[in-house]
Amino acid sequence: MPEARAQMQDSAASRALTMAEYEKAKSFSVGDLDKDSYVKIENAYILDRNDFGKPYFITGDDGLKKRIDLYKLIRKEGRRELGVVIFYTTEGGKRYIACLPGFKTDGKVWEKYFEDIHAIDKEEKNFVLKLSYVLSRELGFQLYRAAATGAQPGREREAGTYGNDICFPGDMLVTMGDGSFRSLRDVKEGEDVTTVDPVTKKAAVVKVKELTVHEVKNYAITRLLLVSAVGDGKEVRLLSKWLEATPNHPVMTSGGEKRIGDLVVGDRVMCPESFVVWDREESAGGMQRVYNIVAAGGSTFIMNGVMVMQKRKN
Repeated sequence: MPEARAQMQDSAASRALTMAEYEKAKSFSVGDLDKDSYVKIENAYILDRNDFGKPYFITGDDGLKKRIDLYKLIRKEGRRELGVVIFYTTEGGKRYIACLPGFKTDGKVWEKYFEDIHAIDKEEKNFVLKLSYVLSRELGFQLYRAAATGAQPGREREAGTYGNDICFPGDMLVTMGDGSFRSLRDVKEGEDVTTVDPVTKKAAVVKVKELTVHEVKNYAITRLLLVSAVGDGKEVRLLSKWLEATPNHPVMTSGGEKRIGDLVVGDRVMCPESFVVWDREESAGGMQRVYNIVAAGGSTFIMNGVMVMQKRKN
């Protein structure tokens, strides 16, 4: 079973944007942004704007208009989507290029992306703020619409076990009572974990009554990528979190309690601060045990930095 899990992870990694491809993508160019909606690069990659349509124009308080064009980055072999190439054009015609990694990309590539857009922000005032707005609003809407209308033919959900088990993979990190982090599978009865009141946002410590362990199955798993932009208007930092759980596990959102499998791009999830669902996928998670905590009090846990609801007692 460990071998099967490793093969699944290797397969996912092979579909993801590599660091070398990320660096290469920042050098890609489009001759005419108004006309070239489908561009082949080196007979190995494709830039495709058709799902995004028209460019986005943002006018700041200074009256200056910026243009942002979004292109899907596709590896020609296997037609794998790797990310989104962003062309940001100033009112003077200067163009900045960024590459937003795809969902399955390694964390080191994401870190490089954040570093790169902050470097542009130092040169082009409020670049990150404007880019964050477009990506969280416009791109989020486009991705949601594509998913809702089934605009990705041939891409079917992998077969996974669905049921009443409300739980998490064992490698999710639980915030313990002392503020440290522990893999869920290693939490023990009698230990302290942190709970947060969804209304007051105040943290408290509760005892673990039991670690529930479910049998090995190929559980369906929903994976979320959550992003938040924080700052004072002059400098903005992008923060990210990710969470995996069975689709029926509830989380707290700005609109109330929802099952993780019902969330869509653009939903706001409490972590306990507000983060936006940037991307989500649901697929078979591979043969594994899944776990959940039964606690002596509170209504939430903090799992991978995200506020998740405790399973209700029947």
